[in-house]
Amino acid sequence: MDNSLYVGLSKQMVLQRQLDIIANNIANSDTSGFKVESLAEATDPQAPAFTLGGPAPVKFVMPNGVIRDFGQGALRKTDSPFDMAIDGQGFFTVQTPTGNRYTRDGRFRMDDTGKIVNGSGAALLDDGGGEINLDPTKGEPAISPDGVVSQAGLRIGKVGVVNFANLSTLEKVGDNLLQNTSNQTPTQAADVKVRQGMLEGSNVNPILEMTRMIEVSRAYEQMAKMMDTQADLSSQAVQTLGKVN
Repeated sequence: MDNSLYVGLSKQMVLQRQLDIIANNIANSDTSGFKVESLAEATDPQAPAFTLGGPAPVKFVMPNGVIRDFGQGALRKTDSPFDMAIDGQGFFTVQTPTGNRYTRDGRFRMDDTGKIVNGSGAALLDDGGGEINLDPTKGEPAISPDGVVSQAGLRIGKVGVVNFANLSTLEKVGDNLLQNTSNQTPTQAADVKVRQGMLEGSNVNPILEMTRMIEVSRAYEQMAKMMDTQADLSSQAVQTLGKVN
């Protein structure tokens, strides 16, 4: 296999990864708070497999991380008292067995003990890092735009909404949650509103993602054809040289 085929194979591997990410975007186009992703590419200079006329490195293609667009999705009304949407830049904090995690997914509920939890049972934390505990016998809570939770006219707590100076340190860990992968300390988000009875939709544009999928699929096919052509040329060259010898 010559250098061009190795380079073509590296590009195909990146294109396959792009297809996986696009497919995941499309699959989550209706997931509350989901943020669209794309793949960054880079070149990786390496020594050529075959040196024909010089030591110049061959530039292979490689993935260079996933780019996540944290732009806000559209808000939709649900009228569920435990659904919440963040209007502005910030994240809810939930407590999991492996530590605090962050999310824009505001699909919460009250468990049997009165805690406000997400679908996986992780407790929603207040602005002081504690759980928000309701009295199951006192009816539905009221949540003001500044995040204050009240029940039967009494203040229970305040929903914590935090933000990070560098969002690139947030890494996806499943269940629509993110973890902080650095020593960066989250701060209380400013200029945000908590909208009770609403959910933030995904910021995925399905039409745009379908267009990207078609483009990447065509690029993959074109790369495969180019590699086939190059392999045929190499084979013909070997046969011709064999006949001459």
